Amino acid sequence: MKLAIVRQKYTPFGGAERFVERALVALRANNVDVSIVAREWQGDLKGVRVNPFYLGRTWRDAGFARGVQRLIAQRRFDLVQSHERIPGCDIYRAGDGVHATWLELRNQPLDALSPWHRYTLAAEAEMFRHPKLRAVICNSRMVKDDIARRFDVAEERLQVIYSGVDLDAFHPRLREAQGRTLREKTGVDSATPVILFVGSGYQRKGLPTLLRALARMVRDDARLWVVGRDKDESLLRKLAQTLGVDDRVLFLGAQTDVKPFYGAADVFALPTLYDPFPNAALEALASGLPLVTTTTCGAAELVTPANGAVIAAGDVAALAASLDSLCGRAPAMRDAARASVAHLDLAQMAAQLMALYSRLV
Repeated sequence: MKLAIVRQKYTPFGGAERFVERALVALRANNVDVSIVAREWQGDLKGVRVNPFYLGRTWRDAGFARGVQRLIAQRRFDLVQSHERIPGCDIYRAGDGVHATWLELRNQPLDALSPWHRYTLAAEAEMFRHPKLRAVICNSRMVKDDIARRFDVAEERLQVIYSGVDLDAFHPRLREAQGRTLREKTGVDSATPVILFVGSGYQRKGLPTLLRALARMVRDDARLWVVGRDKDESLLRKLAQTLGVDDRVLFLGAQTDVKPFYGAADVFALPTLYDPFPNAALEALASGLPLVTTTTCGAAELVTPANGAVIAAGDVAALAASLDSLCGRAPAMRDAARASVAHLDLAQMAAQLMALYSRLV
């Protein structure tokens, strides 16, 4: 079986890329010949470059879409699975959720004037209604229900396949294996609670809300570690200073290996405004970290009072109270956190993908 996976820019840090990376080994073991279709990619992956000239992101996305559509017309692949909003592909993985929903939650009036937002909304609507679209991979029930409601996509085309997580690599034993060493390096003793945030796009992921919640916590010894990157990081550093918590916040930048940070942390916080289902939440739960997230995050589907808390996005008071509670109960919640994702290993994800591909072929 020849499968093309379309992603405009394939980098190690993206959620779609990590999904692909986790699926590749299992897919190849099932005799699936996988090619990445992208403008550029990193690593030793087999790829097809589609890189037309562009100026600006609207032209960039439209030009790439046309290039992929020409590639589809050549019929070089049995199935084309896109992680971009491109009409005419066999499969769309809705890892970025629904753009129309994101804009509603973002609630920025100037978005209506943006050519790129208008193009993306039109491409999204055309893609979901295109007759060649045979399946949509949804990484949460939240996304599935949203697509069905907005675009009237038939139930049989929508399949929820949660991302898999490497349950051997992400494990509570990281605390002993790597976490203690990292705490010693950063001068944080074992009694000090560490709240971990992992993600890029700080505004969407809710980092401003998290900083404000840190300032309102009863526990004034809690530390916040931020792993990720964002062009507006300097603004968030200034916000931490204004709130008086800058001495308890550590901005660590993007990390190629996040396992030591999961091992060193006590609680994982992702108060995102909108997130279909972040891989970082899976990794944190697998590592035994209780999770606090929002009702507009697909990861909330795995959260119970035994392994975390779910709040409304932007609710600083609720987030502060949840963090106080989780910091106090974290050791007792590790087993429940781990158990909540024990069924989401890489093998089950690959099996679900293979079943879908086989049915379509």
